[in-house]
Amino acid sequence: MASYDLTPRIAPNLDRHLVFPILEFLQERQLYPDEEILKSKIELLSQTNMVDYAMDIHKSLYHTEDVPQDMVERRAEVVARLKALEEAAAPIVTFLLNPSSVQELRADKSYNLQMLNDRYQIGPEQIEALYQYAKFQFECGNYSGAADYLYQYRELCTNSERSLSALWGKLAAEILMQNWDIALDELNRLKEIIDSKNFSSALNQVQSRIWLMNWSLFIFFNNENGRTQIIDLFNQDKYLNAIQTNAPHLLRYLATAFIVNKRRRPQFKDFIRVVQQEQYSFKDPITEFLACVYVNYDFDGAQKKMRECEEAILNDPFLGKRVEEGNFSSVPLRDEFLENARLFIFETYCRIHRRIDIGVLAEKLNLNYEEAERWIVNLIRTSKLEAKIDSKSGTILIEPNNPNVYEQLIDHTKALSGRTYKLVTQVLEHAQTQTAR
Repeated sequence: MASYDLTPRIAPNLDRHLVFPILEFLQERQLYPDEEILKSKIELLSQTNMVDYAMDIHKSLYHTEDVPQDMVERRAEVVARLKALEEAAAPIVTFLLNPSSVQELRADKSYNLQMLNDRYQIGPEQIEALYQYAKFQFECGNYSGAADYLYQYRELCTNSERSLSALWGKLAAEILMQNWDIALDELNRLKEIIDSKNFSSALNQVQSRIWLMNWSLFIFFNNENGRTQIIDLFNQDKYLNAIQTNAPHLLRYLATAFIVNKRRRPQFKDFIRVVQQEQYSFKDPITEFLACVYVNYDFDGAQKKMRECEEAILNDPFLGKRVEEGNFSSVPLRDEFLENARLFIFETYCRIHRRIDIGVLAEKLNLNYEEAERWIVNLIRTSKLEAKIDSKSGTILIEPNNPNVYEQLIDHTKALSGRTYKLVTQVLEHAQTQTAR
């Protein structure tokens, strides 16, 4: 099952602290030997200030109470550095802890800086110390304190690059504390900045979008409306282009969202073209399932892929997590996926056949005969499908339901104005970029 694991592709696009929840999930699922996961954790922790946590894992891995001398020395360095940063940031931290003092701040940052300097002798050095202190707190694993200080820092900071860095840190902290609503607000705020910012190169902007999408997986699959929100973000032209260019692994999550989200079927048709374009450059059970159904009409292959899709979902840190917790949905994501995947096979199969043997269809849906018959009866009752079941012959008779020429013309041209607008916008943005250079 490790062959379906996307962690090696996702992890390079995450803050190292965001990789820990993924490693925890993989350890619970036992996708890799426990020793291998623990060694990965220690290696990851060596680049943070979470020395006590690293010591605990070392003891668990090697079954000893002794820890290497370099860990002991590293801990002493962290404690000393934390104390020094705490002292440097003390004046502004004291100010921020006083509600009456904070009320003096205004929306005008220039006024705030002047007021802090005149009344409290707090200048740029102390404000910079607040950023360093917040960043160090984050590296130590104190995400709550880091989030608070980074928020206050952004309220005072006049350096756009430093403010952007603080926003990334705030987003990571909120994700790690599982404050999903706040994290979503920060994600949207970050998206606005990325889309409007003048980057030194187009490649840097593309990379920022890729980071944003990878981080967003934590939020969207822990949010009640996440299936719609991930389509709204990932399926935008600029973000979809970034996925196809440097992050095709994200197609798994967009494909899953489309499959379980019946309200976005009009956009789904365009997405199938992307799946078709990428089917030879990126292999994933979920995108391959869509290619089997909608591109190759390989229904036997689709049936086999459904089993792989189920395993891939169960062992995915974002898709499988909901199956266990089910905190906002009574139906596990895996079950919703399989139900809709069967529906996709059935709908497509019906479009190219007039008479269908229930036994053959049951095999393609991975159901026994009785289950398939009940499933089809319920589907005919609850959908607009024009079909009848012939119990004697064990077949389904499909009534043709072809749209007239005018309906087809409307269907193909209704999105034309929107696409034209997007194309004109991209051309103008490109022209402005060239002029600025």
